[in-house]
Amino acid sequence: MGTAVTHVPPAPPAVEPAAPGTAAGGGSATPSGGARRGRARRENVAGYLFMSPWIAGFVLLTAGPMIASLYFAFTDYNLFDAPRWIGLRNFTEMFADPRWRTSVEVTSWYVIVGTPLKLAAALGVALLLNQKRAGQGFYRAAFYAPSLIGASVSIAIVWRAIFSDGAVVDRAQQVFGLDAGGWIGDPDRIVYSLVALTVWQFGAPMVIFLAGLKQVPRELYEAAEMDGAGTWRRFWNITLPMISPVLFFNVLLETIHSFQVFGSAYILGGQGNSCGPADATLVYTCYLYIQGFENSRMGFASAMAWMLLLAVGLVTAVLFWSQRRWVHYEEASR
Repeated sequence: MGTAVTHVPPAPPAVEPAAPGTAAGGGSATPSGGARRGRARRENVAGYLFMSPWIAGFVLLTAGPMIASLYFAFTDYNLFDAPRWIGLRNFTEMFADPRWRTSVEVTSWYVIVGTPLKLAAALGVALLLNQKRAGQGFYRAAFYAPSLIGASVSIAIVWRAIFSDGAVVDRAQQVFGLDAGGWIGDPDRIVYSLVALTVWQFGAPMVIFLAGLKQVPRELYEAAEMDGAGTWRRFWNITLPMISPVLFFNVLLETIHSFQVFGSAYILGGQGNSCGPADATLVYTCYLYIQGFENSRMGFASAMAWMLLLAVGLVTAVLFWSQRRWVHYEEASR
């Protein structure tokens, strides 16, 4: 018998795997490492070119002057002669200066009294504007307008005229049988006119409060009403906790702004080497301006500026530390 022969077809040739970055036809599917690095380099250059105006402004207008003022703080510098190194003499003289201590007291009083009043007015008006009523857009614009023009010199001049002897406030006091006399010339009352001007500019924090109130769910108020909660309890237990992040932001921002008040205090107090009768409106920045630009003691003014920076930084750190006790974030409650 013959032996059967089975025909086995030859196996197909093995196909080698394509190298990374190459297609089956030999073409390049992805750019090579050198091409990728070149494209990334071009993108970085383009990004830095777009950022260059901000970088130049930061270096020339912020970082550079800050470094220069830190050096001047340890020198005797009058803007005309070369600075002369004197070490810590500016700081020791500052702490012994009674007018510097007065400026610290006036500024502290202004921050402690003016900031809460401004925020209370802003929150109160925001609560009113959060209710649905006709003409909401007009009222919001009207209440916000003072924030746009309140910091101008012209408004400060008008405010000074309003609180002067024989002006509107003086005549209103006479109608109600109060002691006649303007506030501008009275050392005990001129600072209240400065606080009143600050409170009048509550528009910016009001808008932020209003945005926060819009985010409070209405279902919470409806559930509280069904449980018999009154207006005050709903405000204290629902509104304040829900807008506490916005409240913290406004407290932080307005506190920093209060430390930096200058124009209104300088105009109300009267231009020159004083701020108000008996230094009643001698806020910190006003005395800094007097020392630096009127007395030509730029080294002393630079030392004052760095002390202000340290004070604002310390207050900011305390506020951030305290937020753990009264600020409620939605992410933390989940």
